[in-house]
Amino acid sequence: MDSKNDVQEFLTALRARLTPEKAGLTTFGGERRVPGLRREEVAQLAGVSTAYYTRMERGDLSTVSESVLFALVRALQLNDAESAHLFDLSKAASGPRRETRAKPEARVSPAVAQLLDTMRDVPAVAMNRITTTVGSNPLGRALFPLLFPADGKPVNSARSFFLDDRAKEFFLDWETSAREAVSALRLLAGQDPSDKALMALVGELATRSTDFRTWWGGHTVRTHVSGTKRINHPIVGEMTLTFETLMLPSSGGIMISTYLAEPGSPSADALDLLRSWSAEPVSSVNDISGTS
Repeated sequence: MDSKNDVQEFLTALRARLTPEKAGLTTFGGERRVPGLRREEVAQLAGVSTAYYTRMERGDLSTVSESVLFALVRALQLNDAESAHLFDLSKAASGPRRETRAKPEARVSPAVAQLLDTMRDVPAVAMNRITTTVGSNPLGRALFPLLFPADGKPVNSARSFFLDDRAKEFFLDWETSAREAVSALRLLAGQDPSDKALMALVGELATRSTDFRTWWGGHTVRTHVSGTKRINHPIVGEMTLTFETLMLPSSGGIMISTYLAEPGSPSADALDLLRSWSAEPVSSVNDISGTS
């Protein structure tokens, strides 16, 4: 991954989305040649020279101080995820170029496996940093059949979104969920551009999916640790579920996502039906970290 190119595309995208009016700048008549702010306007808002900001936007963050980065955060009105991503890109640009390397794959510990099994009434799915499924409870497996095929290993969530045509029927708001998946991978790439498994996944998806390739190039970054999912389950039909993601830093970055339905709603009834259906004995997959 080219860190300079990432910086250039990220800053250009941020500048393009912010109008002078939203930035609090006074503009005069005449047609503007750019959809958002000009480089000199960003420089003015950040309190640096146009030449200095231009150098930054061309990917050179190697000598940029934290105070200037914070000024840029304010000038471009970045949210927390975007701010963190900018600092991650700056850190990557400041140090020596690192070759891609294989990181140890996170495994579900016995304690985490016990936690998943204890959460019997709540669908729970555990994933590693690149959204490879590494554990679940029976209700979690029943809720997401695309991730747990009966005749094979569990599937990487990002691959499922972009490489399985059934995902667009399963997720009623497929584009929103798919864009969130791209955004999460973008954030991760900024944190560690040398992650070999991540780069392989991004390369595969960019090659095989036009949607992924387009949205990856948009450099949108957001955190998605809670929200709503609307799904069309093949057994119990449509459900609207809220999700919360629990981070487990002590377990190598494993994330557990849990799903709930509003009490008394049709979605709650559907989830109850799925709960009864999933009560049938199934083999445990609480330690499947060898999959990708």
